[in-house]
Amino acid sequence: MTARYLRAAIFFTLLVAFGVYVATSQPSSQSSSQESRVTPISDTRAVNTVPLRLIDDRGRIVGPVSARRLELSEDEWRERLTPEQFKILRNDGTEPPFCGNLLDNKQLGVYTCAGCNLPLFTSDSKFTSGTGWPSFFQPIAPENINELTDRTLGMSRTEITCARCDGHLGHVFTDGPKPTGLRYCLNSESLAFTANEDLATIGEVSQAVFAGGCFWCTEAVFEQLEGVLDVESGYAGGNGPATYKEVTSGTTGHAEAIRIVYDPKVISFKQLLEVHFATHDPTQLNRQGNDVGTQYRSAIFYADDEQKQVIEAYIKKLGAGRAYSKPIVTTVEPLESYFPAEEYHQDYAARNPEASYIRAVSRPKVEKVRAKFGDLLKGVGKGDPED
Repeated sequence: MTARYLRAAIFFTLLVAFGVYVATSQPSSQSSSQESRVTPISDTRAVNTVPLRLIDDRGRIVGPVSARRLELSEDEWRERLTPEQFKILRNDGTEPPFCGNLLDNKQLGVYTCAGCNLPLFTSDSKFTSGTGWPSFFQPIAPENINELTDRTLGMSRTEITCARCDGHLGHVFTDGPKPTGLRYCLNSESLAFTANEDLATIGEVSQAVFAGGCFWCTEAVFEQLEGVLDVESGYAGGNGPATYKEVTSGTTGHAEAIRIVYDPKVISFKQLLEVHFATHDPTQLNRQGNDVGTQYRSAIFYADDEQKQVIEAYIKKLGAGRAYSKPIVTTVEPLESYFPAEEYHQDYAARNPEASYIRAVSRPKVEKVRAKFGDLLKGVGKGDPED
């Protein structure tokens, strides 16, 4: 860390000195115009979002990520739901006891919201309560459930709703089994069930793991793209969990990497690749600028053969088109493990926009994306991913 800061401080000092020279040699009006075009790095999460855990295209629960709420008109909900689902989910109804089609379901899998497909409970937490409604002792994630005070019927109860679409699910009581002592009492009509072996078919998001130098920079680049729900700094390509100090020693085999959770309906894996290659130097072997070592290598980690084929085809295209004056040395590696970095590394550029390293190295990358990929930015994205 010390070496990185020292190099950045020297580099930034030179930039400042050069900037002072330019500013004093140009008319003040032009200087003001140039300064106004520099936009600070900031948190680019959408306003109408909530932190949720979602299912990815490999059937895994990921997150929490910043996902959009689902808000529809009454007519849209009626078209989306059956009459009984509408009655319960949108009008706080209750189905008769011992009648729900999921009450006696014994299959292993995940129960999702019938209104928006948000994962809510797993079969591992389901138990027979004898009340006549499907019962669970804990949700998949507390982020996915809202709890509200319900004073109808002359009593005070805790209503539970879907955190994404506000659909009524049921109530939670304090007479459940260990380890929580809670009983989440659900309407079958509020739920949909998917067996474990079929979870990939309802996956909403995909993941990509890239490396291209300091993860403070790569994280900041992708956080501003429409369809990117979460970017996490971490370590990939090495052996076992590791700390930042161990990784920077260059002995773990890990690269500083980022894990991108994205909506493939909004932005494609290929588009992410295009941004990645445009914002780092894939011709530098085991380094990026002044950051030197295998931990700073240019690498892409593929999760399956489909990703691998897309990566190799894109690199081949860049080579054939002589996009760079030197050969591309980016490694294409199987994603065998990934470990999140320490908390203080997460969202580092957004939380430390005036740090010398961020201003000297990260900000130019961010500005390059804004200039070259303006149609992919949050709030202005096309919403239609390319193949």
